[in-house]
Amino acid sequence: MHRALVGHVRPGMTLAQIDKFVAATLESMGTSSCFLGYRQSLRGPRFPSHACLSVNDCIVHGTAGSLDRALVPGDLVKIDIGVTYKGWIGDAAWTYSIGPASPEVRRLMDAGKKSLKLGIEAFRVGQPLLLWAKAVERCVETEYGFRLIRGLGGHGYGRRLHSEPFISNSLPSYPGEWPDGSLPCTPGMLLALEPMIGVGTGKQRPSNGHDWPVYTADGSLASHHEHDVLITESGPRVLTEGLDELTDELLV
Repeated sequence: MHRALVGHVRPGMTLAQIDKFVAATLESMGTSSCFLGYRQSLRGPRFPSHACLSVNDCIVHGTAGSLDRALVPGDLVKIDIGVTYKGWIGDAAWTYSIGPASPEVRRLMDAGKKSLKLGIEAFRVGQPLLLWAKAVERCVETEYGFRLIRGLGGHGYGRRLHSEPFISNSLPSYPGEWPDGSLPCTPGMLLALEPMIGVGTGKQRPSNGHDWPVYTADGSLASHHEHDVLITESGPRVLTEGLDELTDELLV
């Protein structure tokens, strides 16, 4: 689906047009979105779109109606695709610059991709999940000087979209903040791993108190990169590795 998007999304398109394209393409592939109609709680609102489409300061969970104008050069769009296929979930997000990336946007996207790679490489069977956050935090905040969005992170998946464990991108700042961080990495774990990064802040704000979209608290740009990973006896296996081969600058 991401390959199809790279060949399709251009300046002048609306998020609604992109979401319609996602729906039609997934149907042609014999699959469907697992985001459409998703609820975070039994009484919560249903997610209204086939994809999460988050632009500029929108970090994650942007809907097809969250931007009332067409995309223009300079926009930064995060596209998160979740599918159900033969009873299993696939969940992968990537960040794309509409038009050529500015130097700051290039650094932001590079920080997302590099931290994701280094975090995955840090997994060791029998060692705590904390090693992931240690590698990601060092890359994003020390090397690049950006901020990881606290409170957001990855998750287990498989037959369901979300399951334990929760995978924080940041090391805990107080005892008990991230209980799953002390769990050992074990073969067979399926993990959706997703650094979410803000240029100016690690704080978030929801949209008018609702479940979605989620924005940076200071209005600065954000990135989101997500791989699906299987933990094996010989180490982590990236199931969505083809994303790294895609261009992340979508030109006219």
